[in-house]
Amino acid sequence: MVERLDALRRAGLLCRAGHRESSGGRRAELLAVNDTGHAALVADLGQSHATLAVVDLRGTVFARTELRLSSSDCPKKTLSTLVETGSSLLEASGKREELCAVGLSVPGQVDHAEGVTVAPWSMRQWSGVRLRGPFADAFGVPVLLENDANALALADYYAMGRPDATMVGVKVGTGIGAGVVIAGRPHRGETGSAGEIGHMRIEGSDKRCACGRRGCVAAEASGQALVRALRPHGARSVGDVVRWAKEGRAEAVDAVSAAGRLVGTVLATVVTIVNPRYVRLGGAVGVLTPFVEALRMTVESNAHTSALRKLDIAATSLGDQGMLVGLSGLVADEMLSPARVDALSGA
Repeated sequence: MVERLDALRRAGLLCRAGHRESSGGRRAELLAVNDTGHAALVADLGQSHATLAVVDLRGTVFARTELRLSSSDCPKKTLSTLVETGSSLLEASGKREELCAVGLSVPGQVDHAEGVTVAPWSMRQWSGVRLRGPFADAFGVPVLLENDANALALADYYAMGRPDATMVGVKVGTGIGAGVVIAGRPHRGETGSAGEIGHMRIEGSDKRCACGRRGCVAAEASGQALVRALRPHGARSVGDVVRWAKEGRAEAVDAVSAAGRLVGTVLATVVTIVNPRYVRLGGAVGVLTPFVEALRMTVESNAHTSALRKLDIAATSLGDQGMLVGLSGLVADEMLSPARVDALSGA
C-alpha cells in the first residue's frame, strides 16, 4: 500500500490535503486525488461530426473545438485530422506537458483488446480500423476507447458523485444506442454489444433499417428516421427536426413523440431486466421534451411495477458537455486503477 501511495504521489496523482488532528501521536497526513494537475485529450467521434477538447481529470474544459466530418473521407484521413487538431488544442491550452492520456468515444461496438470498433452500418468504413495507433504514436500516452452511449451513461454517473446505483444512458441522435453502468463500471457484454437497443425489433414494423434487417427501432425512431419522416415537410437534417420540435411545429412534435414511445417500449424491457435507479437521456433528439415525456410515460406503462419503484428518468443535465465529462472520468479511473498504479510502482 505504501509503495502504491508513493507511486501515485511521484506521478502527481495524489496531493496533500491537510492533516488529521492528533489523538495522541503524530498527526496523520491527509491525501486527495489530484484531479486538476493532469490533462487529457478527449474526442467524441460521430457519424458527421467530432468534438475535441483538452480537459483535466475533473472535466474542466481548457480548449474545445467542433469538426464537421464528410462521409466521403477515409478513416485514415479523419484520424490524421483529429490528431492534428488535438495537437493544436494542446498547444493553445498550454497543457501538452500535463497530458496523461487520450480518451476517444465512438459509435458502435468496441473491441478493447484490439483497439478497433465494429462501427454502425452508417459508418461501415470504420469497422476494423485500429484507433489507438495514431494517437499513441503522436502523443506517447495511453489511449482509452469507449462506446459513445457508455460514455454518456458514465458522464451522468460521475456528475452525480458516483452514486451506489445502476445507471442506464440512452443516446438518440443520428442513431440510437444505450449504455449501462453497474458498480461504477460500464457493462459492455461478452462481445461489446450490450446496449444495442437501436437494433431490437418492433413488433408490427417492416421498415428496412440501415443494418439490412427490417423492423429495427432505429428504422423508426432514430434521427435519420425522423428526417425521412419529415422530409415531405422540408426537413433535411437532424438539426431541422430538433429546431422544429423546439419551436413547437406540430408535425415535428408528433414525430418526436412517436419516436419516444417506440424507444420507451424497448427501454421498458431493459428497465425490467436491469432494474436501474437512473435512466438518463442524451443526444440531439433524446433530450427533446416531447421525446422525454413520451418515453417516460411508455416505460411507466410497460415496465414491471417493482422496477419502477425507485426509477428516475430524465434528460441529461450536462448538455453538450456530457461526452467530455464521461471521457475525463474514464481517464481518471484508468490513471488510478490498480494495474496502472502497479505499473508506476514497478510491482
